[in-house]
Amino acid sequence: MYEPTMKTLSAAECVQLLHQVPVGRIGITVDALPVILPVNFSVMGDEIMFRTNPGTKLAAASAGTVVAFEVDWWEEDGCSGWSVLAQGMAYEVTDPFQREAALAAPIRAWASGDRADHVVRIEMRKLTGRRFGPQAVP
Repeated sequence: MYEPTMKTLSAAECVQLLHQVPVGRIGITVDALPVILPVNFSVMGDEIMFRTNPGTKLAAASAGTVVAFEVDWWEEDGCSGWSVLAQGMAYEVTDPFQREAALAAPIRAWASGDRADHVVRIEMRKLTGRRFGPQAVP
C-alpha cells in the first residue's frame, strides 16, 4: 500500500533542481491580472537569467517588478515529481560585462532563439520547493 507524501526542499536542493530543466515559467502582473509565460533559462550564481525581445517580460523587468518563477518535473503517472518556486525582483541586465556573460550562456529565447538580445535577471530572494510522490506504508 502507498500513501502520498510531500517533502519540503532546502534552498540548496531547489538550486540543484533548477539546473535540471531548460524551461520555466515567469509569473508577472499585467494590467492588474496575472500572466504566466514560458522561458528558457539558466542559473548564474544566485540569479535566474533568460533572453527576451521587447514586450511583456522586458517591460516588467525594466520596471524592477517582483515576479515569480516556477519550474517542475513529474513522472508520467502524475503522482511523483517536484516543484520549485523562486520569487524576487526582475531587472534587465544593462551592465556590459554581465550582459556579455549572460548572452554567452547556453540560453535561447523561447520563440526567438539567439535573436533575442535583451537579458532579464531574477534575484532569487525567496526560494521554496517540494518533492511529492507515493511512499510505501508497512
